[in-house]
Amino acid sequence: MAMWDRLKDQAKGLQQQAQGARGPAGQRQPATGGPGASGGSKEKLVGLLKSQLGSLKTELKSGAYRDASMAMCALVAAADGSVDPAERHHVENLILQNDVLQNFPPEQLRQRFNKHVDQLTFNFQQGKADAMQEIAKAAKKPVEAKAVVQTGFVIAGADGYIAPAEAQVLREACMALGVSPQEFGL
Repeated sequence: MAMWDRLKDQAKGLQQQAQGARGPAGQRQPATGGPGASGGSKEKLVGLLKSQLGSLKTELKSGAYRDASMAMCALVAAADGSVDPAERHHVENLILQNDVLQNFPPEQLRQRFNKHVDQLTFNFQQGKADAMQEIAKAAKKPVEAKAVVQTGFVIAGADGYIAPAEAQVLREACMALGVSPQEFGL
């Protein structure tokens, strides 16, 4: 539990830094520190979550974590209501390169991710409900539940920016898992 407390404190500090870079009503301010400066705090948070997730690699080998993570990744990819082929390919590559997800055979990850993306593309509301059911199965183990959210956060923040729709599905996943969204600055 102490690790999660440290993570929470570090995330809160990074969130406060990110809020300091925003003006009234949470609007992003222009970057003043060169290319990529505006997303620096989120990038640090994503890097921190990725590192924390990596430290749990030996604990994250269950099918529930695998399945919930793939549902989470699909939800993040489809958060705006659609997934174009380039985005699907990009997220699939992120999944296959993720250190923790290398605990599982790549074909299992691809199959589960693509199944959820296909469902979300065919009928977003039903696909989202199915993905949330899959995610909720990881709630039985708090370490896995938090790791599912971290995995989603890492995928969402891979481009240095977490879109409002991505943040919303991450918050909804937190609720399904019984995890406080505030732990992740959401």
